[in-house]
Amino acid sequence: MIPQTRSLFARQALLPDGWASDVAIRLDEAGRIASIETDASPEGCETLAGPVVPALANLHSHAFQRAMAGLAETAGSGEDSFWTWRAEMYRTVGTVSPEDVEAIAAKLYVEMLKGGFSRVAEFHYLHHGPGGTPYADPAETSLRILAAARTAGIGLTHLPVFYAHSNFGGAAPGEGQRPFLHDVDGFLSLLDRLAPACEKAGARLGLAIHSLRAATPDEMRAILSAETTGGPIHIHVAEQEREVEESVAWSGRRPVEWLLGEMPVDERWCAIHATHMTAAETEGLARSGAVAGLCPATEANLGDGIFPATAFLKAGGRFGIGTDSHVATDVAEELRLLEYGQRLRDRRRSRLATGPGASVGRTLHDAALRGGAQATGERVCGLTVGASADLVVLDGADPYIATASGDAILDRWLFALGAKVVRDVLVGGRFVVREGRHAADEAVDAAFLTTLRRLA
Repeated sequence: MIPQTRSLFARQALLPDGWASDVAIRLDEAGRIASIETDASPEGCETLAGPVVPALANLHSHAFQRAMAGLAETAGSGEDSFWTWRAEMYRTVGTVSPEDVEAIAAKLYVEMLKGGFSRVAEFHYLHHGPGGTPYADPAETSLRILAAARTAGIGLTHLPVFYAHSNFGGAAPGEGQRPFLHDVDGFLSLLDRLAPACEKAGARLGLAIHSLRAATPDEMRAILSAETTGGPIHIHVAEQEREVEESVAWSGRRPVEWLLGEMPVDERWCAIHATHMTAAETEGLARSGAVAGLCPATEANLGDGIFPATAFLKAGGRFGIGTDSHVATDVAEELRLLEYGQRLRDRRRSRLATGPGASVGRTLHDAALRGGAQATGERVCGLTVGASADLVVLDGADPYIATASGDAILDRWLFALGAKVVRDVLVGGRFVVREGRHAADEAVDAAFLTTLRRLA
């Protein structure tokens, strides 16, 4: 067990009301922030090696997909899309064992920590063995996710996924989807099985419905009326144009339009992707209080489209970021791509800044901090009393960071430097990354290498 640090000192730290100098951060026994003092003395504190910012939550992860990152980049007919990528994903699913799930997730979670994330929402739908063969313990692969998070030291919001159909209207599932499937009673039993396991592991339990394609309205209502997790509710929605077309053919309504009209969407909900929305849908999702879960690197990789972020933020919408299929695993790349997508669409710069003179990096970081916390069930976030001490220490020896102050630190990190300047990361007041290294690097890398060799 890594010893708990009780008192920390930062020359510069990003507090909720802005940057402060000479900041002493006192932690309680649970790793939460007990007090913050500015213009303080470093006496009795551990002095951190650079500017300190709150770590972000990664609100959307399919951990097993990290094993196939980069393996779906061979061109097919010229009409390659999410739907052709999915065939490679199904191939991977058919080869992954519970031991592989744990090894891949542990490696991924260490990478996330090194990229500036401190918590992950694992949207977990790989429940059964190849062909859908059930494990003796229905929670087998979920327990592997909990074990991987424990090894990495990352905060976990576990979201078992309900998945029953291949398309709208309750269409029969395909062969490649069999490892994902549940009926309503089996899914609710899984949640009951996982509640004590998550509590013991210090993880938060919520749930996810894979998509409107994968669940009927009656199944969704039955789950929502019976679940007792009290945690977040996530769903993929409006990721692809074909999904929109099929939703209209099925119900006469677009996916987000249907979801807002038929389900009790509120602050517990996270709409993953929500890429293809009309102006009315965009405003409606913003009004609902739900978080839009954006995964810019994956959305770009799959050719999904560009989320209407400028309009959504103007309507008061909340967003967070995730890494989804994990072609990228760090904070900077996701936030940078989010802004760049808006620039490419509009052919203008600084699209998501709050106004003239505002830092784009600060706007993005603050919004993703709040949205990520909401989507993972954290009630308090950031460098504030009562919040978990989930912190990123940027490399104060890097010339670009050493010569920056205030919001320019964020702009340089997010737009010019990336993960290489994430020096140290603390989760719950404990160092899980020190000088760019994780204490379990060697063991995690060895297990991951064994898995990749077996899957090749």
